[in-house]
Amino acid sequence: ATRTKSADVERADSGIGQMPARKWRSRASETLSSLQAWEAHRPCTDCGERDLPVETDVQNCNQRRADLCEKCRKRRTERKESVLEFVNTEASYGEDLRIIKEEFYLPMQAAGLLSQEQLQGIFSNFQELIDLNENFLEILQEEIDQAFDQGDGDLMTVCIGEIFLEFVNMLPAFQTYCLQQSSSVNMLNALEKEKELLRIFLNVSQNDNTALRRMNLRSFLMAPLQRVTKYPLLLSRIIKATTEYHPDHGSLREAKSRIESHLEHINMKTKQEGNTWTLRSFRQDSKKKREVINIEMRETALKTVGWLREETRFVMEGSLQLAQPPDGQWVKKGSKTLKFQNMQVLLLVNMKRVSESSLESAEPGPVKDAVLVLIRDKNNGKFHLLREPLRLSNCIVSTDPDCDDTFELIEIRREAFVFRDSDRARTHHWFRQIRRYSRELGSWKKRRNALPNIMISTPHTRP
Repeated sequence: ATRTKSADVERADSGIGQMPARKWRSRASETLSSLQAWEAHRPCTDCGERDLPVETDVQNCNQRRADLCEKCRKRRTERKESVLEFVNTEASYGEDLRIIKEEFYLPMQAAGLLSQEQLQGIFSNFQELIDLNENFLEILQEEIDQAFDQGDGDLMTVCIGEIFLEFVNMLPAFQTYCLQQSSSVNMLNALEKEKELLRIFLNVSQNDNTALRRMNLRSFLMAPLQRVTKYPLLLSRIIKATTEYHPDHGSLREAKSRIESHLEHINMKTKQEGNTWTLRSFRQDSKKKREVINIEMRETALKTVGWLREETRFVMEGSLQLAQPPDGQWVKKGSKTLKFQNMQVLLLVNMKRVSESSLESAEPGPVKDAVLVLIRDKNNGKFHLLREPLRLSNCIVSTDPDCDDTFELIEIRREAFVFRDSDRARTHHWFRQIRRYSRELGSWKKRRNALPNIMISTPHTRP
């Protein structure tokens, strides 16, 4: 056979033969078809499902709305509508508050129809509610505008739950207004019968003032009650339309739980004060019941110390065992010789707000004061203070290595208390927090050296 030059040979199978070449071309075609099929049935970016409609047109496929399935597309639309409903109804509520002030309060004050004390009795803390609504609505509107500016037409970046939790201090303001609502209405009824000019003014306003929409003053005074009871419903709608993977899902659930707990607390307070009316009732669980008790304790503590709510921070709260040793020699015998009783303890810190844009600043300001409030366990629906609050600026907090399950707090020239928790790690956490704020206030070294104490005098103390 004649040898043929390699340059004269034309290879059509890329050097691997005709059959393998056909197989490779077939596999490449199958791979391309698979990629095109995957592109046509790309999983939904929200839920991961692959029930997207098949798009034959490449341009339509590329313009598909964020690769969403029909279910998630509908859910996003519902969420957007729920978010806008929350913001729009908050704006409408703010308009009703403005009407109360500009169409009723200010004219009645300028005309001298009622004294300042009578006006305060009828309108309660409505100015506080106005300020809270304006700040809350401003933040909400900023979030909406920012989302639209960034091209987020579905408002997926708007986190209503997080914003609500930042303004959670508005709930006690609603509580103050709701608890005074019954007496406010009774006072208005009595004054309207007594003062003819007031009765004429209210009738003329309702019939002739178009801004009132033919509604009387009593209807507008009910606006805060209606608003606070509507929050859980509005939040539930947003939660239902928000996937569990959304960053705001947990905050939304927490916000809903907080508002429902406050409503239950308001109902409990109205029953204690002998009022017959109650706000909307919600199903209670053990967690919500504990939160209601915590709200009651915080209200008792705030009322006792007299601090402004927006400048108060609850660092720790919970149940501790407390004993008052008769002398300083108890350490040698051990804590078993002490008689402990269960006590609710709250650690409150008074500090200046760093930012005025929110009611609860994420960055704490300088500490002005810190107290430890001791409350006896609830009895007949009420709490009882053991004594006046312990100001940590006048206290020494110490521990001993031989009794590491307890710590001692001594009020200078007064009483001594020994605390412990059922959990030793929690006891240590209480000790560190109380000691921290005690050291930040007053002259720690001067007070420490001035007071002899067996727990302090030991050479080995907890660092």
